[in-house]
Amino acid sequence: MLTRKQHELLMFIHQRLKESGVPPSFDEMKDALDLRSKSGIHRLITALEERGFIRRLPHRARALEVVRLPDSVGRSPAVTRGQGFSPSVIEGSLGKVPVRSVGADDDNQLVSVPVMGRIAAGTPISAIQNHSHTIAVPPSFLSTGEHFALEVRGDSMVDAGILDGDTVLIRKAPNADNGDIVVALIEDEEATLKRLRRKGASIALEAANPAYETRIFRPEQVAVQGKLVGLIRRY
Repeated sequence: MLTRKQHELLMFIHQRLKESGVPPSFDEMKDALDLRSKSGIHRLITALEERGFIRRLPHRARALEVVRLPDSVGRSPAVTRGQGFSPSVIEGSLGKVPVRSVGADDDNQLVSVPVMGRIAAGTPISAIQNHSHTIAVPPSFLSTGEHFALEVRGDSMVDAGILDGDTVLIRKAPNADNGDIVVALIEDEEATLKRLRRKGASIALEAANPAYETRIFRPEQVAVQGKLVGLIRRY
């Protein structure tokens, strides 16, 4: 579920808390991970918080709490594949995503869409060569072009109606309009699902949850992998 750097930082924070009860400083984390600047640590901390592994405690300097550890502590992080489900489909929009259930009147000819892993895993989509399985959806829930699916991890898009455990349907596209919800690849390392905003010469990736801050990047740091066209929810 984590990139190697995210995994290393999480375990470093966990070990320091076990040893001293005090989380490491940003400088200590930067040195431990051999990074050149603290901005890289800030991005890793934000990613770990979005994925529910750590929590920043308010009104306290350097206050970090490890909420949970990876399922396979002690092993190198690997791509985690999605599981099967009984679908209800939610069509994408720029606001909250309205629910529409799949019923008998939907298209008879279903389309197979490959499930490529979990969006919060941090693994570049282009590096996932073999999808885990496929899901069948009515053609009316897809747009033109090539599509793939990803399982959502985290609650950073809850106010857009996208919940932890949902499976998002993504149309492959290298570009997006202002306000689109996209799969964005950050610095060829971290894949995330966010709303894209262009602000002057910068790109903002906005969460749909006030608990998470907007992240600002230079255009060359962000590569759009695709746009949200719908999602599937398990009950």
